[in-house]
Amino acid sequence: MVSKGIYNELTEAKAQGKKKFAVLIDPDKVRLGNMDRVLDLALQSGVDYFFIGGSLIVNNMLDSCLEQIREHCHIPMILFPGNSFQLSYRADAVLFLSLISGRNAELLIGNHVIAAPYLKLSPLEVLPTGYMLIDGGKPTTVSYMSNTSPIPAQKDDIAVCTAIAGELLGLRLMFMDAGSGAHSPISTSMIESVSGAISIPLIVGGGIKTPQKVHDNVRAGADLVVVGDAIEKNPEILPEMVAAIRG
Repeated sequence: MVSKGIYNELTEAKAQGKKKFAVLIDPDKVRLGNMDRVLDLALQSGVDYFFIGGSLIVNNMLDSCLEQIREHCHIPMILFPGNSFQLSYRADAVLFLSLISGRNAELLIGNHVIAAPYLKLSPLEVLPTGYMLIDGGKPTTVSYMSNTSPIPAQKDDIAVCTAIAGELLGLRLMFMDAGSGAHSPISTSMIESVSGAISIPLIVGGGIKTPQKVHDNVRAGADLVVVGDAIEKNPEILPEMVAAIRG
């Protein structure tokens, strides 16, 4: 369960100034179509990772989604769990998320205790990650389900201090997220401030709708950009999103 391949890849990429791109796939929305097209475009475009997860996953959709991706390609699959039950050996790694922007003890340590025995014995690469929910201009599912308030969008100082605390606590990655379908993405000002204050890789997602915003985020200091909703609505934008990372 010790962090190895993917974590090392992310830290080495950060040291070399190379940026990464991930497609967020919600297994409960796979049934709505476009999955094969997204996978084809991901392969053609050079997507680095799939993040797999959602606030609500019903029945066996998680395993079915992972199986469908693996049959199609070998892009690494990283679980982005909404709770301690959204785990599967079929993935390659899991973001072991601590919601450090909130004050809900269950999401700081409680759910981790439940998941720990499973992860200890699993083949999954465990990625200890500080998860920071940032206000995206409208209520999100994750805010409702986590029973926490996001960090205000203009409070760069709070985001910086939260990220520093997470790094000092030993978390290996930092993930700032405005939430799926956010009205407003995280500002480049906040990304730049947080990136400059920590030495661990910074993941940014939520409300990213255009290739230009992807480009702006990596210029501001994001090491890995995650896009889900925009690609789900229009898979054809995926190549431009990835190209914006490289450019």
